[in-house]
Amino acid sequence: MTVLELLQSTSDYLARKGIDQPRLNIEHLLADSLGKKRIDLYLEFDRKLTEPELVPLREKVRRRAAGEPLQHLLGSWDFYGRTFKVDRRALVPRPETELLIDLVLPDLKAASRQSRRLIDVGTGCGILAITFALEISELEVVAVDVSLDALALARENAVRFGLDSRLAFVRSDLLDNTGGGFRWVVANLPYIPTAALDTLQPEVKHDPRLALDGGPDGLDVIRKLINSLQTKLAPPALIALEVGRNQAEPVRELFARQNYRDISIMKDYQGAQRIVSARYG
Repeated sequence: MTVLELLQSTSDYLARKGIDQPRLNIEHLLADSLGKKRIDLYLEFDRKLTEPELVPLREKVRRRAAGEPLQHLLGSWDFYGRTFKVDRRALVPRPETELLIDLVLPDLKAASRQSRRLIDVGTGCGILAITFALEISELEVVAVDVSLDALALARENAVRFGLDSRLAFVRSDLLDNTGGGFRWVVANLPYIPTAALDTLQPEVKHDPRLALDGGPDGLDVIRKLINSLQTKLAPPALIALEVGRNQAEPVRELFARQNYRDISIMKDYQGAQRIVSARYG
């Protein structure tokens, strides 16, 4: 079987199993199996694949067809131009979360070099904390999560980028165990309503339930953060939260009730209201 034949036949198979973007999935899996980049496959369509090359690939294709996330099978995924380790311990990075970087980074760059303190609440695999630390070398970054497993993965990613001695990782229920004084707060917290968890796509169900379950209306954790945040801030503070569909307006109201200002909503790549930001002080 040639590279092209395998891509075509496996893409058809994954499509029949209901996998979105089946061709992209098999390209990633084959390139990873061969130790190549996806673009390299297009230069080797006529290459004959050997049995030793096909054996591990077949198992990964079977698992992908059963709904296991592509990112878990690869063991890594790109976020904001960098490759992070990913697995079952934390949420898989998603493109929408990059909007938090795009929103907050200009404010970080415009601020003075004093009081540059940022906290990533619910850090997961550490993508936000690490990206901000890499983009702004003088930034003091604290990453918190209630899950020890997630914190362990975030630390592994910090080591991957040489930041293990610069970032502070703290096990905390939101900001309970933090000292405060934060000029920037970013968070991608659980926002799926509990009743909707069983209806999620199979890939999403592989993420930790703790990172998904936002309570009856999906806003329990976000509401708790906003209601307890002010004593931890160093005004003028900027807060940016990723939220679920149809949650932006209720979150805007939560901020307004706590006397935040400049409350704004950013849409994601599909036009859904995804990021709510506000200033305090």
